[in-house]
Amino acid sequence: MSFEEPRFGRVLTAMATPFDDSGNLDLDQAAVLANYLVAHGSEGLVVAGTTGESPVLSDDERLTLITAVCEAVTVPVLAGTTTNDTRHSIELTSQAAALGAAGVLAVTPYYNRPPQAGLFAHFKAVAQSTLLPVMLYDIPARTGRKISVETIVGLSQECPNIIGVKDASGDLVAAAQTIAQTPPTFDLYSGDDSLTLAFLDIGGVGVVSVASHWVGDMMQAVIGAFLSGDQEKVTELESVLSVSYDFESTERWPNPLPTKAVLRALGLNVGQCRLPMGPSDPDLDLAATALVTQLGLLGA
Repeated sequence: MSFEEPRFGRVLTAMATPFDDSGNLDLDQAAVLANYLVAHGSEGLVVAGTTGESPVLSDDERLTLITAVCEAVTVPVLAGTTTNDTRHSIELTSQAAALGAAGVLAVTPYYNRPPQAGLFAHFKAVAQSTLLPVMLYDIPARTGRKISVETIVGLSQECPNIIGVKDASGDLVAAAQTIAQTPPTFDLYSGDDSLTLAFLDIGGVGVVSVASHWVGDMMQAVIGAFLSGDQEKVTELESVLSVSYDFESTERWPNPLPTKAVLRALGLNVGQCRLPMGPSDPDLDLAATALVTQLGLLGA
C-alpha cells in the first residue's frame, strides 16, 4: 500500500457557497470561508460541487465564485464545472484554467441517466476540453447512475488528464477493483466521510469531505493516525468524528443544510441554502449549536 502524498492533498473540503441575506452570492464571505477551511485542515478545496449548491448557481455565479476562491487561497482549488449537458459542461470547463483552478471536478450527468457508453463519451469530451487534471465525481444517489469500473478504467487509459475519482457510491468492492486496474498515479478519494478509513485501507488517498467544514483538523489527525498505524488514536478520534458524520446529512436535513447551519453556529456568515434545498429551520439551528458545543468548537 502506497502512502505517497497525493497531488491535491488528503483532506479536500467540498466548500459551501455563501449567500447574503437576500440570497445573492457573497464573494467576500466565500474568501473568508475558504481561508477558514485552509486554516483548519483543508489541503484543497472543491468549489461549486454538491455542497456548494452548484445546481442553483448561474454560470456567471459559478465562474465568479471559482475566481474569487482561487484568488483567496494558495491551496489547490478544483472547480465544479459540469452539468448533465455535455456541451454546457465543455463551455464551463474550458474556462476553468484561466480562472486559476488547479483541476476540475466532473460529476456524472444527472437526471438523463445515460448508458455507460454515454458516460464515457461525456467525460472524454470534458477532459479533452481542458489541459487541467480532471477528477471524476461518482455520486449515484444524486445522479441516478453509477460510473462502472470498466468506464473509469477505460477513461484513465484513454484520457491522461483524468487522474482520479471522488467516489460517493459507497461501493467498496468496485472501489477496490478500480484501484487494482488503474495506474498508481490515479487517485481515489472517498466521497463519504464515514468511509474515509475504509477507502484508505484499500488504497485510496484521502477524502473530499463535508464534515471538514468544522472538524478538518481532526480529519487530518485521524488520517495521520491511520497511516502511522496508531489504531488506538484512530479509535479515539473516530468515536468523536462519528457524531459529525451522522449529522452532516439526513433525510430530514440533507446536505448542505446541516453544513451551513454548523457554519452559522460557528459565526461564519454563509447564509441559507437556496430553494429548493433551504432555508433552514429552528430545530436544525439548535441541533447545529448543540453539535459545535459538544465538540468544544465555540470560541475555538
